[in-house]
Amino acid sequence: MRPEAECCGNPVSPGFGGRCPAVVLQGGATSPARPPLPRGCACSDSTAGKQRWPSAPARPRVRLERSSGKMYSAKRKTLAFTGVLLGCLEMIFSANTAPDTPVIDQAYSKLSNSITVEWRAVPGANNYMLTAQDGDSFVETIVKNSPGTVTGLKPATLYRITVRSINSGGKSQPSPFRKVKTVLVAPILSVHSLSCDSIAVSWKAVHMAAGFSVSLMRSDGLGRKLKQNTTNTSLIFTNLDPGTLYTIRAYAWNANGMPGDDFTYNQSTSPNTPVDVKVAFNSGALRAVVSWMPSEGALTYSVTVSSGLLKLRCNTSASCMVPSLQCGSEYYVSVTAYNDAGSSEPTDAVSLKTIPCAPVNISIEEDEPGHLLVSWFSVSLGHYYVVFVKSDDGLEVHCNTSYTQCHFQSDCGFTYFISIFAYNKAGQSPLGDVFNYTTTPCCPSDFRAVFMSSDTVRVTWAPVRGADLYETRAASRSGVLLCRDTDTACTLSALQCSTPYNITVFSFSEARGSNTSCAPQYVATAPCSPEIKNISKEGLSVISVQWQPNNEEATYVVTARGEAGLWHCTSTRNSCTLMDLPCGSAFSVSAIARSPAGQSLPSYSIPLETAPCCPNDLILTQVTQSVTNISWSVGRGAQTYITILESPKGLAKCHTLQTYCLLGCITCDTNYTVSLRAITETGLTSSCTYQGYSSSACCPSGVKLYRLGNNGIRVFWQASDETINYNANLHGSKANFSCTSSSGLSHCDITKIPCGDVYTVVVAPVTDKGPKLTFCPKKIYSVTCSGSSVGMVIYRGRSNAKHM
Repeated sequence: MRPEAECCGNPVSPGFGGRCPAVVLQGGATSPARPPLPRGCACSDSTAGKQRWPSAPARPRVRLERSSGKMYSAKRKTLAFTGVLLGCLEMIFSANTAPDTPVIDQAYSKLSNSITVEWRAVPGANNYMLTAQDGDSFVETIVKNSPGTVTGLKPATLYRITVRSINSGGKSQPSPFRKVKTVLVAPILSVHSLSCDSIAVSWKAVHMAAGFSVSLMRSDGLGRKLKQNTTNTSLIFTNLDPGTLYTIRAYAWNANGMPGDDFTYNQSTSPNTPVDVKVAFNSGALRAVVSWMPSEGALTYSVTVSSGLLKLRCNTSASCMVPSLQCGSEYYVSVTAYNDAGSSEPTDAVSLKTIPCAPVNISIEEDEPGHLLVSWFSVSLGHYYVVFVKSDDGLEVHCNTSYTQCHFQSDCGFTYFISIFAYNKAGQSPLGDVFNYTTTPCCPSDFRAVFMSSDTVRVTWAPVRGADLYETRAASRSGVLLCRDTDTACTLSALQCSTPYNITVFSFSEARGSNTSCAPQYVATAPCSPEIKNISKEGLSVISVQWQPNNEEATYVVTARGEAGLWHCTSTRNSCTLMDLPCGSAFSVSAIARSPAGQSLPSYSIPLETAPCCPNDLILTQVTQSVTNISWSVGRGAQTYITILESPKGLAKCHTLQTYCLLGCITCDTNYTVSLRAITETGLTSSCTYQGYSSSACCPSGVKLYRLGNNGIRVFWQASDETINYNANLHGSKANFSCTSSSGLSHCDITKIPCGDVYTVVVAPVTDKGPKLTFCPKKIYSVTCSGSSVGMVIYRGRSNAKHM
């Protein structure tokens, strides 16, 4: 649609509100929109009498030259006003004539945002204004000469193109217009390398495009050019050189086959997979150097070292050093080449086995004395192991094995330093922990056990290597006794009697503990002391001793010890008999047990008294007809005595401390048994039996004197036994007389007895043994004289005289 008005040759759209449109200045800037027509600046309009801007003379000094123009912008009103004012001032002060109207020779579009115009030069023109109008909008550009190009246009759009010449006198009228359509916009490519030998190209659909042309060629000019036409929006170039930079050119064409803008893009193919990957492993530093043959076009390389979930990466332009690898691990190494296009396929993984780790869970023990067993857990990638054992005296041995244990000869009391290395093709494992192992101390030597008493033994030995402490252990069926000391001697006391002990001396060290392999020594204690249970008399000088047998295979010796001497008896059982012990003696009786192990302590002593001795001498003297005196010698050990005279007619008994005794109530003319019991202070009694005793015949009774003829006297009595002869004794002051009766008679006669005297008359039985009896009754008679003859015989009473 044609505009309602033009302003000095410039069409004015109703949308501008009476303002002049923007003018595209040379250089691409757009002049601001002109303000409403000022008074005195009117120009005639050939159409509908509209006001027009007058053609102004050439501006003497003010020149607005721009190479390109832009669409009207309402945001710059202030600047537009300034431009219009300057234009009016140019026209007021200019008095030259505007140049002629140019004629367009041709107009065409080679770029989607521009149209190029060619015209014949107009004399006197300094510049030319090119105008491209699309509906309500237009773009102006001021150029110096033909050809000129209007830029900032829309692609695939039909424009009316006019040209005006400009000098100091003003602008010419617009040239007759030409209609020109801008070409299609270039497709915007999205390019990437799918692989090392292919490139994928894609783009968005272009408005009004009927098809697309895409060409590809190595940027270095080598090789052939590849071109493809398509109506699609993507395509793929294959069989390309890896790692090579390619130039891709693409354009769209319209339905008339007119090509539009082209789009050029440089794209490299991704590099080829690296080859000849080599891994050099440094076992000491646990790192590896990865190298390979360079790939064409690769800018960088990425080395991936993976093991399980662990991945290590190294980005480099050459070889790569991979540090901090783990021992005992198998890594898979691959290399990927990179450039701007992307990455190559990774290489086939190369296996890298590192050195094995140092063995762990190391166990060191003496499975038996003198044999050291070193064992460990197998380690990953360990093919074989070497164990080094160095003793504290400097001697070192080693063991090479593919198993997980080694045996070594060891000595007691030594400290060994043990290190284990694992090996494989990559090398030796790092040094692990160095273990020190102290073997058990040596067993004590020169072992001696000496009994200090029946229940105490002193054990001594020689010091041994590696021992810090010694433990002496005495083991029996009933328990264990322990003695610990740093000294090389120990005294074990309170041992049980008659008990076999296994006495062992163990050596201890702080590092290893006890050497439990030391051999025991058998020691038996002396027998237990027997306990005397009973002492009994088997006879006068025979004593039986019984005890509790509390030992095995022991011989018992019983000893009776006293002032009289020592008496012994021996037995292997539980009793023995002491023979021929003297009477009346005190003894202390004890027992001991003997065995090959020794002699027991003596038992507790039991006091023993033998029965008192019987008196050797015993004398019986009849004092009176009914009283007998018994005397005896001292019986050893006896304190008191009991004498007994016993007959069927009765018993006479006496208990005394003395060695004599008077026994009354003796019956005359009687046979008695005589016994004596000697009794000790503690009540032991010896019964002593002696020869029988017969009391004297009975004294006659009724003794009387009768005068016989002349000087004779008859002594008469009453006999108790007619078979006994009696003797009559007359004791006078002048003489003594006696007579003895004949058997069976109870009188005897004394002739020629002096008269005139007093006589004591005693009639006593005549005995065959012993002295005559003096205890018969004495009677006193007076014999008077009758002349020279015996007169009267007068009884005067009894005499108390004991002896005649």
